[in-house]
Amino acid sequence: MKKDILKLGIALALFAASACVALALVYTVTGPTIAGLAREQLKASLKDIFPEADAFEDLNGLSASDPSVAISGSWKATKGGQILGVAMKASASSYGGDAVMLVGVADGHIAGARIMTLADTPGLGANATNPSYFVDKTAKTTFPGQFAGKAVVDAFEVKNDVVAISASTITSKALALIVKDAGRAGSAWLATAANGGK
Repeated sequence: MKKDILKLGIALALFAASACVALALVYTVTGPTIAGLAREQLKASLKDIFPEADAFEDLNGLSASDPSVAISGSWKATKGGQILGVAMKASASSYGGDAVMLVGVADGHIAGARIMTLADTPGLGANATNPSYFVDKTAKTTFPGQFAGKAVVDAFEVKNDVVAISASTITSKALALIVKDAGRAGSAWLATAANGGK
């Protein structure tokens, strides 16, 4: 009996070790491809928010005022050396885990918002990423599209000045919070930059 258990244990340990090795090999092969695709998605999203920009320069030190929002990257958008705005990659907890957005700010307004990662329920919260799901069907405005042009000092309150995704209040609130806090952090940085960094 003990021999059978020992054999089974050894077999399971060998199987687990070989599975780990196989996963490591797969990640080694696919990791650079995934990272490259993420960089391309970021470049395309930055250019989508600031189409006139000819350069995006990394910034450091931007942080959100709400501790539940994390800013993991920020970029100064420029054209001919002139600052057009700033974009931040920010995240907060949503229904299906962390949601990640790219938020652009210019002249005290949201220049645009793009959802980079969202794992919320398909057909509900995930509608935030659906380009054919409109919060305003007449104007064909998507959930993230409603933030473009919105003043950073607005309330960003779901069911008040932010239209919610149907049956997805948690997702709507999480994404609105990301845009609000990233927008305010970007606006504060732009105000400091306009004053010569003082």
